[in-house]
Amino acid sequence: METKIFPKDQLDDAVKLLAKGELVAFPTETVYGLGAIATNEKAVKSVYAAKGRPSDNPLIVTVSGEEMMSRYVEKVPERAKKLINQFWPGPLTLLLFVKKGALPKAVTGGLPTAAFRCPDDKLTHDLIAKLGYPIVGPSANTSTKPSPTTAQHVYHDLKGKIAGIIDDGPTKVGLESTIIDLSVKNPVVLRPGKITPDELSKVLGEKVRINSGKVSDKEVPKAPGMKYRHYAPSAPVTVVDHADDFAKIDLNNETGVAALKGELGKIDLPDENKFNLGNNLTDADHNLFSSLRYFDDKANIKHIYVQGFSDGESSLAYMNRLNKAAAGHHLNV
Repeated sequence: METKIFPKDQLDDAVKLLAKGELVAFPTETVYGLGAIATNEKAVKSVYAAKGRPSDNPLIVTVSGEEMMSRYVEKVPERAKKLINQFWPGPLTLLLFVKKGALPKAVTGGLPTAAFRCPDDKLTHDLIAKLGYPIVGPSANTSTKPSPTTAQHVYHDLKGKIAGIIDDGPTKVGLESTIIDLSVKNPVVLRPGKITPDELSKVLGEKVRINSGKVSDKEVPKAPGMKYRHYAPSAPVTVVDHADDFAKIDLNNETGVAALKGELGKIDLPDENKFNLGNNLTDADHNLFSSLRYFDDKANIKHIYVQGFSDGESSLAYMNRLNKAAAGHHLNV
């Protein structure tokens, strides 16, 4: 299959492909998503095949707004309306009960709930509006690999497996959306993202917890990112919790280091073995996946060390992704 890259002015061509049941990757402010009409079960199953994604891992449904979402959910609760008014369009996904039979099992994993998101990207809004249907939107990458933040990342992973990619340049946020479960009595964040539990709590006027439980092998996860290995390059990754500890690592030509600019200047490695995460945590959020992909493309790199952060809720999303990429491995010195 030829994978076409569509610039902004060729959106109609991408819409036609989706309408025919083809797969098209699309931009959002977080990461690039892999689109298929959410009500087309055959197309949705093709998403799992293209990504190599486990079939019991539910998909996020990307909508143009509350009106489109309301076609598929049992009701839009007041809590959801408050969050929609404050954060949509934006990097927040809502888990709600869906109408029986409204979405294929391939989307919901057979659960009575589904996750809905309205991304802050005009191209994607126009795409869904022209299409007239919601689209599924898992990250447009090979399953387990770092999520894509450019169209080129998508092409690298899915060339020949999908029909097209809509190119809108690099994403702004760089980490996937916050997922909040509103199907339970007390709302809980299932996956941290840019919007923190504290921000959600202030809008809802009630405490929002963070999920700390693990999903068993036989259990279907409620949302993406809860059960399976994610974000990992081929070389093993180690989290360096204290920047001073970089000086204690036996670094060599087979080592890659991703850290803030101020720390990289202290590290004695060739420039090609270093990746600049930026000047602060916000920059690091944006650049984390790019850093892992950068080293994944270098055959000589056998181990990757990445700077960790302990900045409370503001670093929750970054550390969630990094810990998954590193399979929980932290530097012990």
